[in-house]
Amino acid sequence: MIALHSCISLLLTGLYLLVLVYLIKGWAALKRPKPGYGNFITKVTVMIAARNEEERIAFTIDDILAQDYPKHLMEVIFVDDHSTDRTADIIKSYADRGVKLLQLKEDKPLNSYKKKAIAKAIGLSTGDLMVATDADCRMGTAWLSAIVSYYETNDWVMISSPVTYFEERNLFEYMQTLEFAYLIGIGAAFIGNGRASTCNGANLAYRKDVFYEVGGFSGIDELASGDDELLLQKVAEKYPGRIGFLKGREAIVFTHAKHTLNEFLQQRRRWASKSTRYKDKKIVALAVSIWLFNLSLLVNASLGFYDIYFFKLFVLQFLLKYLFEAAFLLPISAFFRRTNLVGLLILIIPVHVIYFVYIGLMGNTRKYLWKGRLVR
Repeated sequence: MIALHSCISLLLTGLYLLVLVYLIKGWAALKRPKPGYGNFITKVTVMIAARNEEERIAFTIDDILAQDYPKHLMEVIFVDDHSTDRTADIIKSYADRGVKLLQLKEDKPLNSYKKKAIAKAIGLSTGDLMVATDADCRMGTAWLSAIVSYYETNDWVMISSPVTYFEERNLFEYMQTLEFAYLIGIGAAFIGNGRASTCNGANLAYRKDVFYEVGGFSGIDELASGDDELLLQKVAEKYPGRIGFLKGREAIVFTHAKHTLNEFLQQRRRWASKSTRYKDKKIVALAVSIWLFNLSLLVNASLGFYDIYFFKLFVLQFLLKYLFEAAFLLPISAFFRRTNLVGLLILIIPVHVIYFVYIGLMGNTRKYLWKGRLVR
């Protein structure tokens, strides 16, 4: 029985290490875009769904309006999702600068208000390229120009771009920044390898005609989350090989880590809730195998209290996980200019193993809170 247990543990470990090698290769395969701004021809719609964001939304609007992209080729649409604070009033105060406001007025409860808001924005838009971000994000002045330049010089139908955390206040938030870089790196690396797995809706662009061609959010609208990754999966099925990741610092969008453990767990449960709905079932199978690997780490650590053999097996798995994850994270953190955070990996791994197993279970079995609503 011990021999069988060891074989399973080592098999799962080997599979995880192969995945990391694949990811390292994928990130390296992504080339930095060549600078080539100017002479733009694409009409762009920047769209943002907002709910109770009065604290930071003005910063986001100011950053978007400060873009160096030609103003006659750019429109900005905010969709207020039944905010109960001053969010809508703040957006309205920018009307004289061309910012459009659409307010949702849904009589019947929905499970996915954000998808409804985005679909409404696209329906109202006049642009050919939809660029989505969130109402609490920050970006540099060349953000939009970088995305459109990448779009116009390649044959992409969808572009995923980098997102990172900033303005961290404590160790918990710094740890989230490193873990988030790992997640962004996974999505980027898969694209670098010619496949599509994950992306982040805080920095996502796609052609409007393609959105309608794949049926928009039809078929995935019963889930609260998934306006980014599940749409990515639909587009990847229709247009394999035509999704790009913009590996350029000018395109980075900045947002904030969660301040409390409860907020963090609710967010991760929301993200996990859509994983089993991916159209590419090979990616679903891969996610399950990674979850099983983390479960084996947890099991072996627990059994180590009763038999030193299992503790040694756990230490071997832990060291291999640490070395390969560090090799994956170093170039990604260098891209974000946050290599100092990789030193936190030794602290993150034990916590990550526990929470990853927990989130894998809870994300697909229970409802969670999002923007003050209980959803699934």
